[in-house]
Amino acid sequence: MKKVISAKANDDFTLDLEFNDGLNKRFDVKPYLDKGIFSELKNLDYFKNIKIAFGTVQWENEQDFAPATLYSESELSEAEFITN
Repeated sequence: MKKVISAKANDDFTLDLEFNDGLNKRFDVKPYLDKGIFSELKNLDYFKNIKIAFGTVQWENEQDFAPATLYSESELSEAEFITN
């Protein structure tokens, strides 16, 4: 199972993710910002306050994406990571 081991939230509402298989990928959250519980992520300060939990990225009010979704819908990246 693919798991997020580090993540960085960017100003353009993307996430730079490092997975347990060593791949670095970028996930675009913008398509989800108008959908239900994810609309709260439109606040950039809130969006940038992420943590790693249960192999995925999670926000304070427990919004998250399945690790499989993050992995399959992300593009390969060469991002620098800051562990949260």
